[in-house]
Amino acid sequence: MQRMVMMIKPVKSPFIFDGAMGTYYASVAPNPLSNCELANLFDRNTVIKIHREYIEAGCQAIKTNTFGANRASLGCNAETLATVIQQGYDLAMEAAEGTGIQVFADIGPLPAEDDADRWEEYREIVDLFLERGAANFLFETFSSEEYLPPLSRYIKERNPEAYVMVSFAVSPEGLTRLGKSGRQLLDSLLHVPTIDSVGFNCYSGPSHLREYMKGLSFGNKTISIMPNSGYPALINNRTFFQSNKEYFADQMLEAARQGVTILGGCCGTTPDYIREMVVRLASFSPDKIAARTPLEKPRPQREPLPNQLLEKMAQGEKIIAVELDPPIDTDIDFFLASARHLKEQGVDAITIADSPLARARVDSSLMACKLKRELGITPLPHLTCRDRNINATKALLLGLNIEGINNVLVVTGDPVPTAQRDEVKGVFSFNSAVLARYISNFNQTAFASPFNICAALNVNARNFAHELQRARKKVENGVTMFLTQPVLSSTAVENLQIARRELTVRLLGGIIPIVSHKNACFMNNEIAGIRVAEDIVEQYQGLSKEAASVLAVEISARFAEEIYPYVDGYYLITPFKRIDLITAIMARIRALDLQYHGGGSRPL
Repeated sequence: MQRMVMMIKPVKSPFIFDGAMGTYYASVAPNPLSNCELANLFDRNTVIKIHREYIEAGCQAIKTNTFGANRASLGCNAETLATVIQQGYDLAMEAAEGTGIQVFADIGPLPAEDDADRWEEYREIVDLFLERGAANFLFETFSSEEYLPPLSRYIKERNPEAYVMVSFAVSPEGLTRLGKSGRQLLDSLLHVPTIDSVGFNCYSGPSHLREYMKGLSFGNKTISIMPNSGYPALINNRTFFQSNKEYFADQMLEAARQGVTILGGCCGTTPDYIREMVVRLASFSPDKIAARTPLEKPRPQREPLPNQLLEKMAQGEKIIAVELDPPIDTDIDFFLASARHLKEQGVDAITIADSPLARARVDSSLMACKLKRELGITPLPHLTCRDRNINATKALLLGLNIEGINNVLVVTGDPVPTAQRDEVKGVFSFNSAVLARYISNFNQTAFASPFNICAALNVNARNFAHELQRARKKVENGVTMFLTQPVLSSTAVENLQIARRELTVRLLGGIIPIVSHKNACFMNNEIAGIRVAEDIVEQYQGLSKEAASVLAVEISARFAEEIYPYVDGYYLITPFKRIDLITAIMARIRALDLQYHGGGSRPL
């Protein structure tokens, strides 16, 4: 076991960390490994050389080469992981021996998995460092605060003198890759006594981070900043950072004047960057720190537009939204004619699918704009995570907001069929829950008219308890309304009842008319998220088209009546352009209003 190295908590004087390990290792190693953490085992000399270069550059602390040291990232077993972490700590200690340089155990975020509990994995990593004698910890490039308070408490219980730093990675807009705002993350940690320092690293360059931090309050916490060297460029499929060390050092000096105490570098920075920063900061005096007055970014001044769907539901009216698939080509006559007809029948909204089944159709958001502009219909476009990264999605949301569209349905999206994956690549850089969180944050900071964020709820899920758990996560992320999958069984009705009890948001019950026996079999066997009761399937045996149509309306109306007490409205899905069926079902639903309430429904 190595000796403990205690950290003297920096308070006033600038405390300087090293710079990047991963990007610098890739540029100097003769044959760099794909995971630089494995260099702790197979390229020890290069790791020690990098540590010593940073020490010679004048830093006061170095990070262990263990940022990505976890089983998932390295694809290794527990024994190999332990060796990587132990060797990583030992190499840093060897490089720092006799210099007075502090060594920080560097821990990065574990790869995110929906609903997975990663506590034991984080504790395993922390224990490996503690057993080695580590007393200084840096949790860097995190996108969520979820595990940080309990991890910091766990460390301080084992070693009350330990120093714990937390650093988040945010975009220039102040959002993490999981859609959480830096402001909210800081607020959640300011009163956690076992966390000594908070700040930001990676994702943004020094200027962006400095500007963003002007609007934040750090309470009494020590502030850290370790930005990338600048904006990256992609050359021959390799990432390069082209900013210069002088600019970086100037920006870090300004950060110190803003009250940042702990300064260092992330991706793209090198020992030369740290050396230049040390020179700049040598003349800095704590007396030159400007008084911090957090600046609030002004919200857009436009008057928020009313949300007709929310207003109707607030008045106790059950709304009806009808889904129309956008056309596969430029012929939109039927789509517009159908929408116009539905408006005449009193539809409250038209929902527009976003290339369902991963087959390209006219863009749902563009069609939403056309409907609103030309027909005055309230549109509810679907937004998938399959075809757009977060930049493209944000740009689209800004456009929709400008156009006065303030309802969206966020969905992860159907996967691309296997046969097409060589030509069409799904993006899936985030999921619907993360997208909801992005929109929710922008509702508070960027949008003059906040979006009503809708999501899907699968009442046909085999494990509905798990589905509810996912739904609650979406609600936490800002979802205010769920549109359910079609209700076509008693199980779906029962699950909808449960959802009514368990969820505190609006529910639109899904209804889809079945047009034939073949259609029923297809939905049961080839459409994920739909389950048709077997007795319903049997009823369609041998029916003519006309008889099947009558049955479709009757079954849809029966389920609409069964779920009436549990929903705030209905989500009707149009099969095979059968607007006639949808019109008939709408009439039956409006009759229910008269039957139950004499013309208007009451709030649930």
